[in-house]
Amino acid sequence: MDTTIAVLDASVGETPAESNLRRELGADVTVYKISDGAFPPPVASSSWRFDGVVISGSQTSVYDDRDWIHEATERLRRIDEADVPILGICWGHQFLAQALGGRVVDMGEYELGYESITRLGEDPLFAGVPETFTSFETHSDRVAEVPPGAVTLAENEVGVQAFRLGSAYGVQFHPEYDRQTAEWVTEGKDLPNARIRSVMDGITDERVAEAEAVTAVFDNFLDIAERHQPVRRQE
Repeated sequence: MDTTIAVLDASVGETPAESNLRRELGADVTVYKISDGAFPPPVASSSWRFDGVVISGSQTSVYDDRDWIHEATERLRRIDEADVPILGICWGHQFLAQALGGRVVDMGEYELGYESITRLGEDPLFAGVPETFTSFETHSDRVAEVPPGAVTLAENEVGVQAFRLGSAYGVQFHPEYDRQTAEWVTEGKDLPNARIRSVMDGITDERVAEAEAVTAVFDNFLDIAERHQPVRRQE
């Protein structure tokens, strides 16, 4: 039986988020466009059938005053309280951190392009991933403080790149990005032409190939979700 995953798509409008995550997860995936107000059933209800939850990136900031972000926060907290494994990516990483008591701040600039990241210690999410790895980054907010009790799993000179709190994981980078997505995102940024050209020049065959190593986090998360036995709270 396939592992069942609820993808919470926080991206706004037509984006590659859903197709990228479907490709990399390769599981029984149901996508909910939370930025349009679509959410999975309550975790404590009889309709809940998911082994894990994955939260996508977004063009918004997690601290924006939007109704769907407020509703997603309450729902996410209930999912976490039920001990369902969660993987937040980029915006999802920041959203998870903020919802669970951490702090997210505006960097005042973009971390954009393929960057080098260093693992700290060992964790099942990073099984088979090199100690120093490459992945694409596109964000202007960062996790300034991880939630109380969380463990930082990866970092670079910008700050926290991954953390774990219980069975909830956040990764700041985009392990799901292919070359086309990296180019599409870069070309869409409202940045000086020289910066755009510099990042585009860095999207090379070599860097794209280097970034393939960290796609292992998806298989690792599916394994975590499949093996995990959450204690779901009753209504």
